[in-house]
Amino acid sequence: MLDKKKIKEKLEGERDVLLEQIQDIGKLNPETNEWEAVPEELNSRESDQNDMADRFEDFEARSTMIKTLEARLKSILSSIKGIGRESFGKCEVCKKDIEMDRMEANPAAKTCKKHLNG
Repeated sequence: MLDKKKIKEKLEGERDVLLEQIQDIGKLNPETNEWEAVPEELNSRESDQNDMADRFEDFEARSTMIKTLEARLKSILSSIKGIGRESFGKCEVCKKDIEMDRMEANPAAKTCKKHLNG
């Protein structure tokens, strides 16, 4: 039997960790409601070309990480919102219960193991 209270606590915990991680490298754009990477603070007023290249690479890495974290955050938020539904914990493909070990490992899972890569 799926313990929705336990699953919800786990989802909320992951949500909080994701928000902390995403806030460390980005900011929420209120106009688009999407997260955007922010460049790392400069330690000095003068920068040479190498510093600027490193800064650009860091910004690109932050942008990629933001996309990954934001996608996971959206999945977590969707699961928290849908936890009260009868369909929560059911595979979106075959409609059978998602295995308990899968739900424990990924409480935002939408498919059973059989349909994991489908």
